[in-house]
Amino acid sequence: MKIVGIVGSNADLSYNRLLLKFIGKKFGHLFDFELLEITDVPLFNQSQDATNSPAIQKLNHKIKMADGVIIATPEHNHTIPAALKSVLEWLSFKIHPLENKPVMIVGASYYDQGSSRAQLHLRQILDAPGVNAIVMPGNEFLLGKVKNAFDENDNLKDQGTIDFLGSTLEKFLQFVNVTALLNPKPKAEPEDLYATGKIDTTIEGADMWADDWLEQATAIVEPAVGRDYVKLDRGLLTVDQLNYFLDSMPMELTYADSNNQFLYYNQTKPANEMLAPRVPGQVGNPLAKCHPEKAYQNVEWVIQQLRSGATDVVRVHVPKQMPEKYIVHNYQAMHDKQGNYMGINEYILDFKPIVEWYLQQTGQKLVGDVDGVTSASKKNETPAVDGVSSASKKDAASAVSAVTPTPAVDGISSASKKD
Repeated sequence: MKIVGIVGSNADLSYNRLLLKFIGKKFGHLFDFELLEITDVPLFNQSQDATNSPAIQKLNHKIKMADGVIIATPEHNHTIPAALKSVLEWLSFKIHPLENKPVMIVGASYYDQGSSRAQLHLRQILDAPGVNAIVMPGNEFLLGKVKNAFDENDNLKDQGTIDFLGSTLEKFLQFVNVTALLNPKPKAEPEDLYATGKIDTTIEGADMWADDWLEQATAIVEPAVGRDYVKLDRGLLTVDQLNYFLDSMPMELTYADSNNQFLYYNQTKPANEMLAPRVPGQVGNPLAKCHPEKAYQNVEWVIQQLRSGATDVVRVHVPKQMPEKYIVHNYQAMHDKQGNYMGINEYILDFKPIVEWYLQQTGQKLVGDVDGVTSASKKNETPAVDGVSSASKKDAASAVSAVTPTPAVDGISSASKKD
């Protein structure tokens, strides 16, 4: 379950931020938790519409994709801070991500009442037309005398307070589940694995099914090459330097865009030496050409998880006849600055050397029912999607048969071994 926590303050030092961080640290085993800040959100002014700004669109996207929201509010002059009120104005102006969204309110204050009046006011705002959040009734968590509530490691000191916070969070998760029954998420749109659509970066006139797509596309767009410079967000490199950099990565990288077209891989070694074999003729292919038809449904499931925001990463251990390796395929959603889905960064690596290096450096050993570095728990004989994915275990298991490569295919973007 995906829960986002909104810090209701733009102050550098915020005890409500500490409270949300503690929730993520202490109770992260109950749900996938992400902290959202409001420091970059401008003051609401409908005459200067900032709805499409990166700061507001990031909040919009994250809230929409979450199963539930926790808002931590301070109390300023018997109400919520101006910064939080401004954010809620933006989120009910032209966009409405909080509509029908389960929300839990918590708050920390210097005084005994622990932001009780601010929480009451916030409930009224969240119930207003245009916001229409579904606020969890009762179970108020009011943290008073907050200056003395945390220890030097930013953990709550009082065990009774921690236990009560845990009970309210467990009830909120139940509330989220009940709300989901009343407002089921729409079924995901089918994925076009044939990439028949068109996005801003689609190169028209090049046959994506052809083995020489790269040569065709290059002739059409005349891209930068060799010593030509490319200005990046945080640097200026030549195309040659970019290739050196990407080829030196200690993992195999691939990129499929939001149109499900496979556009890039970074390894220059022969396919039979790669963890997930790829061939040059694959570049430009639709994902449908990269998989046997029997795998389409499960490949589609992975893409839908990432496109919908149900999770940002899906991880799959891919068993092979290589006991000396522990190969993991990581499917990472990519987004632009407005939070729009831009495709998948698949990075594949052998985790075993990393784990062995860590154990060697720290002097620790693997314990429990685990067969060394190379195997998962014997109790879990169906190595599937890592816990990073927020999808249900049932859904994850159903996807493994294709996401974990069949004899014909190695991963979401790999070529058939026959190729």
